[in-house]
Amino acid sequence: MPGISRKAAIALAASVSVALLASGCTGQSDAGATDDPNARTTITFWHGWSAPAEVKAIQENIVRFEKAHPNIKVKVVGNINDDKLNQALRAGGSKGPDVVSSFTTSNVGKFCSSGAFADLKPFIEKSKLDLDRIIPKPMLEYTQFEGTRCAMPLLGDAYGLYYDKDAFEKAGIEAPPKTWSQFAEVAKKLTKTKGDSYEQLGFMPNYHGYESVVDHYMSQWDHSYFAKDGTSSIAEDPAFAEMFTYQRKLVDDLGGFQKLEKYRNTFGDEWGAKHPFHTGQVAMQLDGEWRLGMAKDAGVKFDIGTAPLPVADDEVDQYGKGFLSGTIMGIAPQSKKQNAAWELVKYMTTDTEAVVSFANAIHNVPSTFDALKSPDLEVEDGYKTFLDIAQHPKSNTPPASVNGSTYQTTLQDFGFQYESGKARDLKAGLEKTAAQIDRDIEQAK
Repeated sequence: MPGISRKAAIALAASVSVALLASGCTGQSDAGATDDPNARTTITFWHGWSAPAEVKAIQENIVRFEKAHPNIKVKVVGNINDDKLNQALRAGGSKGPDVVSSFTTSNVGKFCSSGAFADLKPFIEKSKLDLDRIIPKPMLEYTQFEGTRCAMPLLGDAYGLYYDKDAFEKAGIEAPPKTWSQFAEVAKKLTKTKGDSYEQLGFMPNYHGYESVVDHYMSQWDHSYFAKDGTSSIAEDPAFAEMFTYQRKLVDDLGGFQKLEKYRNTFGDEWGAKHPFHTGQVAMQLDGEWRLGMAKDAGVKFDIGTAPLPVADDEVDQYGKGFLSGTIMGIAPQSKKQNAAWELVKYMTTDTEAVVSFANAIHNVPSTFDALKSPDLEVEDGYKTFLDIAQHPKSNTPPASVNGSTYQTTLQDFGFQYESGKARDLKAGLEKTAAQIDRDIEQAK
């Protein structure tokens, strides 16, 4: 499976481990890094990829880098999760990494505010990089926190809609839905019941339905998680109530929470060949760009269509946007070779050949404008949808927070309660959730 996609499985564990890091990290970036980038040296790069194709792609870029920088050798260590990374950064010392990467964009707020990743501003200024001209805005936003840029984006994920073209044709549906009201009608039309279960479900709306989580839904509404004073705005911004109301109604319209959960328990693994979209158990799926290759590898029997996710009915002019995330890359603050480390970070994240070759190899979205437009980028049928989503000016990701993804987890927990009927008062529930988010953030400060 694509390496970046693993972050969905490690986000909660990473959030906890970064909390430990924030409490114990004393390293800060050295704005005046003194190592000579032209001197012969060896730097260590830790990353999280582990599949043979991913590791091979990393190594091919390292070979290109070392050829362009013959004085710098790179020792690469793969399969490093955030727990291992955080332990090394807390411990410091010469045995730790110089260059670091993580799949967990939601923890950038902690990485930057705690000094876990070095401040990259002096290196960017020294290199005279105009990042606004190099990198799409959403990717720039999720790699900084409150003015401190401690990371650079290294490929990205764009989320959209996959659909079974054959099922659409049989149901007389001519095009993918552009608004959520259209989506509800399409989902119902594609749903075929079978006793107390389904022969085919149009869409699995439940929050455990493989990527159909709160923040992915919210990306398709014009919304704001926080007010200008930094407090949670989920109880005041009507977009959140609209999304929860819509999702709950979709759950009810498609059979109800219990029936859907019973069906969901028959699904195969999200990253295996028996994913419910592969098997035809669901006709539409919210997912990232990697699903296209995985579905084809699984030998699906139908034609696959891709499109942006629907948007709110009164925001159709924003159709084409989507949820974005990706891998981040930075410098360990304790590194004594920060100038050399920066050369690798800069190469991996801004060199067009490096970005394109890596994107081609692991089928993720390029993270620079030049790479997105490169004639060398391999664009198969269906993949362009995600390239367009990545460049859409309204595509978005949840804002960074000093306590990482904790506020997202708190809101997601409320979503579980509301969709199942355990929480009945939406307004009161959102107010209670907002208060909890504010307390958690204040405590993290």
